[in-house]
Amino acid sequence: MRHFWLSVLFLVVFVFADKIEVTAEQMEAYEETKEIHFIGNVKIKQNKSWLDADKVIVFFDENNETKEYQALGDVKFEVKEPNRHFKGKAQKVQYFPLISRYHLYEQATIDDLINKRHLAGTEIMLDMTTGRSTVKGKKNKPVRFIFDIQKSEKK
Repeated sequence: MRHFWLSVLFLVVFVFADKIEVTAEQMEAYEETKEIHFIGNVKIKQNKSWLDADKVIVFFDENNETKEYQALGDVKFEVKEPNRHFKGKAQKVQYFPLISRYHLYEQATIDDLINKRHLAGTEIMLDMTTGRSTVKGKKNKPVRFIFDIQKSEKK
């Protein structure tokens, strides 16, 4: 049984071709629900991308493949890829790797540093496959979208 969870842990760490480093104060594995919990000052690094949170839960499907990541409590992150550069924060972030979709909840903000856009709302959904974004607010906390307008130069 112990070997099973060590294997699963290595799958989590090497889910992508690149090296992923996870540090936390505590790790708990639950075979019956196919989850691994990283608790306390969790830091995840992959190349130039990173995520910090109070807790991160990794969920596996029946084939022990990663189906969801959940980061909870004071979540901050930066995603740096060749054509993407985002920084964001929220109280809860879910990532679904099979469909490349992010959900951010509570005091959610994302800054697109390449396109110079800022999104803020109660809930943000980003679909990295389609490029679609959905932002929800509340009556007393409306959605905010800030962007730069490029002025064309007349010759």
